[in-house]
Order: sequence, then structure tokens, then C-alpha cells
Amino acid sequence: MSNRVTIQDIADELGISRNTVSKAINNTGVLADATRDKVLKKAMEMGYKQFSYVTAAKPGSSVLSIPAPKEKTEIAVFLTNFVGGNHFAIVMLDKFQKELAGLGYSLTMHRLLTEELDNMKLPASFSQERTAGIICIEMFNYEYDQMLCGLGLPILFVDAPVTCLKNPLEADLLCMDNQSGIYLFIGEMARRGKTKIGFIGDYMHCQSFFERYMAYRNAMYLAGLSCPDEYCIAENKEGMHNLSSEDYQEYLAECFRKVSHLPEVFLCANDFVALDVLQALKKSGYSVPDDVWLCGFDDSPESKIVTPAFTTIHIHSQIMGFSAVNLLMTRINEPSLNYRTVHTETSLIYRESTEN
Repeated sequence: MSNRVTIQDIADELGISRNTVSKAINNTGVLADATRDKVLKKAMEMGYKQFSYVTAAKPGSSVLSIPAPKEKTEIAVFLTNFVGGNHFAIVMLDKFQKELAGLGYSLTMHRLLTEELDNMKLPASFSQERTAGIICIEMFNYEYDQMLCGLGLPILFVDAPVTCLKNPLEADLLCMDNQSGIYLFIGEMARRGKTKIGFIGDYMHCQSFFERYMAYRNAMYLAGLSCPDEYCIAENKEGMHNLSSEDYQEYLAECFRKVSHLPEVFLCANDFVALDVLQALKKSGYSVPDDVWLCGFDDSPESKIVTPAFTTIHIHSQIMGFSAVNLLMTRINEPSLNYRTVHTETSLIYRESTEN
């Protein structure tokens, strides 16, 4: 056996399929707890460290082999909104914290207030003297992010503001793969004879939304399909930002009333946009999937329990947590590294909203 342990190696050792091992390690699909535990135990015994779901054998120990901190021992988490239990970052931060604890670091949480963002102030709870690095979760204020990059601390952004036609942020960036699943989805829709496909979501909201919108347009082009402007609601209501769900649904309903025919399929920037689209379609007299098919992004808990359940693109949150630690720790130990952008794997999941 080679030094680098693979999924196939683990499958061969256990006498099970490669697909079963992949599901256990990546925390996807349906498996019996006993099977998942058996796979993870074997993966740890064999030294498999490529995927984040493999946890350390002892609580508090780390999968990563990175030198322990010498002086500064705090990693600061900056965010602008509370991260609810249905957000992908919950699982990601849990993995992030466990890995940090094994490396001798502690985690501090700092929620930025509007006045702090407007006045370019650091949160009062933040201590730069004790902080070894900062991880920013969905911090989409470009000017404030630039200010943070000027602190001289290692910084990692998990998603970021759109920086097109602007200087890139001087920091590492971690995102989920916002393209592959969309290419696969558009290609499959074309094979099913669905040629009129639209996009909904403010494409300038953040880097991930921008990448998803551009992936949609590129995929349509590669599939030989047109994407008329009337099929895309890619901005918020003029002059409005941060619309409530109710206001956004009304805005969408207004847009639906202005077109003579809706597309056959709507690709949405995330599952929460898809939820608003579903409600707006109902208010406008349309049914999913009878009249329009829907696809979201994130594979949120809501995407599974809504009727119809959403076709969506699953984010592997644990590998994002593992990658976040890797990026930030290597930046702390080698500050002169070139800045890196990392995209972690996502998986397309078909459900009832596309008649699957």
C-alpha cells in the first residue's frame, strides 16, 4: 500500500464499497451509525487525513500537524450576523474550533455592530495583542475588510464581498465550489429538454452569489442556450438592500407579473432565495414543480422539509472547517506566502422540485 491512504484502500480493508466509505468520510447520504463509525475508526487507524470528517482519536487532539503557538493563542471570529443552526458555518466552526483546540489555540467570537462597521471600528471585545489570526465569516463590507487587512494580522475570509474591478483583499479566501454543481445541473436540464432556465438572486451580494451567477451564464452558453434578461432577477429592488423575506417575495411576485411567460426552471442563489421564490410563485398562481422547476444551493435543513423538497447543491461544511484551519495556520506560520483562494467540494442533489 502506498504512503497516501485512499478511500479505495479503506474500502478494501473493510470489504465494503468505495461509495459507502465516501459517504461516511464526507458525511453525506444515508448510512447506519455503526457503519459510519466503523469507517471513521478504520480511516483513523490507517492514517487517512484528506477529508475533514475524520476526527482525532482523542478529544482535543488535531488532525493537522502544525507547530503549536508560542505567544498569541487566540483566533478571532468576526461576523456581522448571528449564525443560526441552519447555517453551513455552524458545522464548519465546530470543526474549526476542535482542530484549533488540538493545536493549542482558543476561539473568540465577535459580532460586528452596524455602527462599528460604519465608523471602521474594531469590536470592543477584540484584543489585537492576544490575537494570532482572524477568520471572517460572510463579512461583505469591502471597505471594512480592507481595514482589517491593514492590521498586519493573518486573515482568512470565508466568502467575501465581490471585488471585481477593485483591488483584491490581501488575505486568503475560502469558498465552496460554486461552479461544478451548476454546470452539472444546467447540462442535465438541457438533456431533459428544459431550455428556458432563469436565475434568481442578487449576484453582487457576495463572491459566492457572483460565482454562481457567472457559472449559470457560462453553463447556458456552453449548453447552447440563451439566458434572456427577463428570465433573470439578479438584483434587488432598485434602491433597496437587505429586504425582509416578505418584501422580497412581493418584489419577486411583481417581477413575475411583468413577464409574459416564466422560464421552465429557476436556479436560485441559495435555498433561502428558493424559499422566497416558492412563496412568490404560489402567490402568483404557479405551482412547483408542475409549472416551474426550482433548484437551490446550500442543502439547508429547510430544503429537505419544504414541499416540494428542493433540488439543491450540498456544501460539505466539515471540509470547509478543516480547510479553514489549514489556511489560517499556514498563514500564521508563513506570513510571506502568496495569498490563496480555495474552493471545497460540493455535491448536486436532486429532489422533488425538479420531479426527481
